[in-house]
Amino acid sequence: MRIRTALTRVAALGAAAVLTATALTACGGGGTTDQADNPYGLLQPGVIRAGTLTDAPPNVYLKDGTFTGFDNDLLTAVAGKVGLKVEFVGTDFSALLSQVNNRKFDVGSSSITVTEARKKTVDFGNGYDFGYFGLDVPAGSPITGFDQLAGKRVVVVQGTVQDDFATREKLNPVRVPDYNGAVNQLKAGTADAWIAPAEIGDKSAADSTGKIKVAAKQLSPAPTAYAVAKGNDKLREALNKGLDEVIADGTWSRLQAQYYPGRPIPADFTPGSGSVPVPSPSAAS
Repeated sequence: MRIRTALTRVAALGAAAVLTATALTACGGGGTTDQADNPYGLLQPGVIRAGTLTDAPPNVYLKDGTFTGFDNDLLTAVAGKVGLKVEFVGTDFSALLSQVNNRKFDVGSSSITVTEARKKTVDFGNGYDFGYFGLDVPAGSPITGFDQLAGKRVVVVQGTVQDDFATREKLNPVRVPDYNGAVNQLKAGTADAWIAPAEIGDKSAADSTGKIKVAAKQLSPAPTAYAVAKGNDKLREALNKGLDEVIADGTWSRLQAQYYPGRPIPADFTPGSGSVPVPSPSAAS
């Protein structure tokens, strides 16, 4: 009985060893296959999961159940150039960069201005757009410039460069989680001004039926770019490649004209790597 039990244990150990070896071999082979099938380290091979916003037209927004806007349409075109699709998911801007870095999203798409502080959390691709700060105020407000905000109740979206600006200027801003919150404060008269991305501020004023007006604008000091997790160089380089291709084929210029008609492009701004010519909107249409 003891001999038979011992032999049974030996057989079981041998079988376990074979299963373990097989599993290790499969894992090794699977890792190679996964890398080949998913060279950009995406959450789902072949699909970029992009965190974006629902309420910031014309940059990023939800329309009839579909995520659209300049940034998102451009990302879809960029991804297509490198053989990828995009799945957009709505989130709050204040959480977006940490969600990208924690790999909840592969990419952050929300007119994200590149700053040194943000580079500590995520990596950025090449710049694809420029931006202005807009100053929105309630209709009838006497405020006409950024130099008149001291002592005023100024609202900003938390975590944005407009938040940074207001803090740097010691305005003690009121922080809200999204753009709808900022617009509602102006409409309700609970804020004197909103420092916004100018394009979003323009659209919000136009849609406010006369309750909000744009008081001033000033050029933002840095470009906007797509954010990726720290160290994901292959995805960042793929996005840079795709961006240059959509610049060269006129898609970038066409989307600029579609979403920002009449907006002048600063003479010192060049999208992408700067190595490809930028067609004029008329040539791209």
